[in-house]
Amino acid sequence: MSWHGILGHDAVVERFRRALHRGRLASSFLFIGPEGIGKRLFAHKLAQALLCQARPEEALDPCEECPACRQVLAAAHPDFEVVVKPADKSFIPVELLIGDKEHRMREGLCRNLSLRPFMGGRRIAVIDDADFFNAEGANCLLKTLEEPPPRSVLILIGTSPARQLPTIRSRCQLIRFEPLPAEIVAELLVARGIVADAAQARRLAQSSEGSLRRAEELADPALGAFRGTLYSRLADPHFDSLELSKLTAEFVDEAGREAAARRRRLRQVVGLAANFYRQLLGMISGGSAGGVATDGEILRAVERWQVGLSATAGSLDRCLETAEQIDRNANQSTLIECWLDDLAAAGSTAILRKDT
Repeated sequence: MSWHGILGHDAVVERFRRALHRGRLASSFLFIGPEGIGKRLFAHKLAQALLCQARPEEALDPCEECPACRQVLAAAHPDFEVVVKPADKSFIPVELLIGDKEHRMREGLCRNLSLRPFMGGRRIAVIDDADFFNAEGANCLLKTLEEPPPRSVLILIGTSPARQLPTIRSRCQLIRFEPLPAEIVAELLVARGIVADAAQARRLAQSSEGSLRRAEELADPALGAFRGTLYSRLADPHFDSLELSKLTAEFVDEAGREAAARRRRLRQVVGLAANFYRQLLGMISGGSAGGVATDGEILRAVERWQVGLSATAGSLDRCLETAEQIDRNANQSTLIECWLDDLAAAGSTAILRKDT
């Protein structure tokens, strides 16, 4: 089924519909799930449903034609606000939440959410990139979360409960969004013109981990070419970490002069490596790699590396740790070298002792 063009989240739709019918909609939500599965689109569509002037909110069925629906779509509704972490910042600036030093609590999301609704029956705010709160930013939200203004809804969007500060996590109703089924990812790839070939869409979807964004990244020819280079090196238990560090740094630098673009490129590379080890875990556990033209490299890793479960899991954990370090703005060159050196060491160790 599709809820206003949103595929794969029917259970979440029904959860909100039941809450509205009972008149028990919470004030604060934490949307959790991988990137590129529709959390942001869902939040905007929910805002449309709650502010729609033509249909009752308990129907959860925005008309998409009334002035309120159109204003939400255009991010111009006076009762709807979205806060996003700036690309050049490591954390969400407190100024976006409570105003600058000269206008504390006279500007910003917390103040705006406390005002009476101007047009609709509610005030709704969405904080994207909730993974990037620091302690100061989280503390700014405490009063709003503990004493939510009447008829207000605050939606925070993140990727994992573990990446949320306890002060945030404990005060929000957690809504989990599951990764999209591969067939839905493939359907969206074709429908949105990202790829024209259905067979290619299916191959990309199999390695997307249920994320349309991930599948779209994999469709990039440059990333696809580097994926082959990376996987062929990782499949070799004796790969030269210094050589691969140099190749990786060059590929990352090709993304451009902007630091945000290079971080995004490095995050993609680390994601590729994480997918390699995730597929490898599946193979040595008796499953299937299910990758995009990578089965040969995975099989070669199993045969030549003779790797055990714990070593592979440790390599995967190291990739996930590196992804978090990228978001903390760690030095790029040092991070790449340390990350790949650790992966090379894990591969060498696994040859000497095949653990289970």
